Amino acid sequence: MADTNYKRNEWIEWGKAIFIAILLAFILRSFIFATSIVEGESMVPALEDGERIIFNKIVYIIGEPNRGDIVIIQQPEKNYVKRVIGLPNETIEMRNHELYINNEKQDSSFVDDYFTKLTGNFGPITIPNDNYFVMGDNRPISKDSRNGLGFIHRSDIVGRSEFVIFPFSNWEFTR
Repeated sequence: MADTNYKRNEWIEWGKAIFIAILLAFILRSFIFATSIVEGESMVPALEDGERIIFNKIVYIIGEPNRGDIVIIQQPEKNYVKRVIGLPNETIEMRNHELYINNEKQDSSFVDDYFTKLTGNFGPITIPNDNYFVMGDNRPISKDSRNGLGFIHRSDIVGRSEFVIFPFSNWEFTR
């Protein structure tokens, strides 16, 4: 009889452990981390088509997006992965292949010089309150705030890209 109780207790303990693991995975997936697949080549060279990334959902619950963050943007038709370029209430302009924010030339070290030279002039544009201006790193082919997505409302930014997890040979932090 004691052996039966021992086995029953062991099954209960295993059941509890499995339940806690599933609950923890659900909480992490729902509120803290999630995955997304990069579609297209608009973020080359930082991210490539088909890469699977982990993004941090909680970071923007407790804080705001920063310039240079690679963010996940939730849109009705699909999610987009883009880089934050302009913040709320800033004036952004691209002239002579140089990015200016509030009339100050910006360092674009995360963008290949080749892609910068192919970025057309635009602006000046003032970004509305609670909105962001995003662009892909591969600017000549990127659908972004310049052409199609428009300003991105704060509520549409659902997370910040943290890590490439697939393909395994490309494991790296994405910032």
